[in-house]
Amino acid sequence: MARAAASADDPAPEPDRREGAPHPREATALFGHDEAEAEILAAIASGKLHSGWLLTGPEGIGKATLAYRMASTLLAGDPAPDHLGLPSDHPDARLIRAGAHPRLFVLRRGLDDRGNLRSVITVEEARALRSFFGLSAADGGRRVVIVDSADELNPNAANAILKLLEEPPARATLLLVSHQPARLLPTIRSRCRTLRLHPLAPQDLAYALDSIDLTTDAPAALAELARGSVGDAVRLVAEGGLDLYADLVTLLATLPRLDRPRAIRLAESCAGPKASDRFELALDLLDLLLSRLARAGLQGPPPEAASGEFQLLARLSPHDRAARAWAERQATSSARARQGKAVNLDPAALLLDMLLQIEQTARTAAAA
Repeated sequence: MARAAASADDPAPEPDRREGAPHPREATALFGHDEAEAEILAAIASGKLHSGWLLTGPEGIGKATLAYRMASTLLAGDPAPDHLGLPSDHPDARLIRAGAHPRLFVLRRGLDDRGNLRSVITVEEARALRSFFGLSAADGGRRVVIVDSADELNPNAANAILKLLEEPPARATLLLVSHQPARLLPTIRSRCRTLRLHPLAPQDLAYALDSIDLTTDAPAALAELARGSVGDAVRLVAEGGLDLYADLVTLLATLPRLDRPRAIRLAESCAGPKASDRFELALDLLDLLLSRLARAGLQGPPPEAASGEFQLLARLSPHDRAARAWAERQATSSARARQGKAVNLDPAALLLDMLLQIEQTARTAAAA
């Protein structure tokens, strides 16, 4: 059950949709998760399907797509399917794509009174499951719930889901998508069969990007920064992430004496209401660059994701002592970013402060 659009010209925003990619319910293929699909098929064929499944792994690697493929197979009712998913012209597939399948309920963040997406899934939204399960399925078929993502359940909503897992309705399957399963209630985790999905291998990532006609003139850099996540790759291309990462590398190449005017210009480019996506992306890419610095001191520089990055990583993180300094900086900067966003600090000021702290770490690491 998907939420109805506000109108044909002004559809309701969907928290689980990535600009530039099909919604998971619309995806026609899934790459890189053959083992997970085989495990699900074996469970269906056994006739002893768990009522709760927890699909875990990094964001953007296909967990929700797998959930919809599993849901469509269960809704179609084949007791021993040889693959997950349905032909595009199958009646159940058409209903799922339209968000109108009567035996599928999708629990996700809803809209507040102003029409904006909430930051959490509320207990009121979770309680709507009572009505869903209170209605008898007209054809007596299986009913499926997809929670995307379970990480966004507020405490009361999480408890509502736990009650369903403890006493699942007959012929019901709950599919919980989770990017950070450690944040879930231990009792939720213990009531589900966990299916761990892994980042896509480079070739599978390439196949996935080709399937949605996503192209770039820097495929190697995109693969390196996306880290096996189709969702991250789509975001990087849509929001200019490759150029922004290259700007960060160029800026940090001036260390240990940071180019202050360049740093100020970069920080200011992430300020203002129209630059909120760029600000979020800058924080994520800066965190990634710090993690690559830490890794370089222990394992050597990874493949370049921007021109000059190999030399930068080798120079700033030449040994394990420097790696520890950069790992500590990453942890501190990540906490600083979360705190700054929580109290609505000025984006430019927050980003500039983080860059200046990186400058201090570069001097410390050089002296180590």
